[in-house]
Amino acid sequence: MVAEIKRTVKVITEQRNIDKPSEVEGFPMKTWNIEIVLLDEAGDEKPASCFTKAVYNLHPSFANPIQTFTSPPFRCENEGWGEFDMTIDLYTTEKGGKNSLTHDLNFAKPRYEAKHVITFKNPSAALVSILRESGPVPGDENGARKKDDKKRKRTQAAVDMEKLADGLVKLNEDDLLHVVQMIHDNKSEETYTKNDIEQGEFHVDLYTLPDSLVKMLWAYVSKEGAQA
Repeated sequence: MVAEIKRTVKVITEQRNIDKPSEVEGFPMKTWNIEIVLLDEAGDEKPASCFTKAVYNLHPSFANPIQTFTSPPFRCENEGWGEFDMTIDLYTTEKGGKNSLTHDLNFAKPRYEAKHVITFKNPSAALVSILRESGPVPGDENGARKKDDKKRKRTQAAVDMEKLADGLVKLNEDDLLHVVQMIHDNKSEETYTKNDIEQGEFHVDLYTLPDSLVKMLWAYVSKEGAQA
């Protein structure tokens, strides 16, 4: 379980005048479009494929104020005369995996960019794999998990790794301390862990744990969850 991964999202806006009558004198009609990309460590643009959809919440005066796009770069294109603030909701496949950005649509420049740092908390293995395409993730520096590594198959079909991760983050502080000790006592050479003392956080990649430890954690989480 990787506790969190940060990525920088760039929102690119372009606008220009069009030859159409405006509803308000002195405010020419515009056509504008917005696209969303990710930035890698070098600042290069990458497809924002970590998101399954982008929902643009436009000014309520639009005939279709809520517009959804499901393919990168999630291009939203409209016409109008006015500037306004909008909210852009970016969704992943995770439960509760929504990040909201506030975007200022203005006509000061023909093109402008805005950068936002997005935090993916407790991402699934599938999402971690996608995010790895735009930069390193915790654990890569240890060589514990490489992009080309084959995913290890779990022999214990009864253990749902997503439910295990969800159960771990719901434990109270005392139970979490017990879990950390269990991991330290039973981990293997392949296990990735990171103790962030400054932030008071302990990171572990569940997919690098030995099967026996996964079963132990599952049993402990199931027991504590039943008593909660």
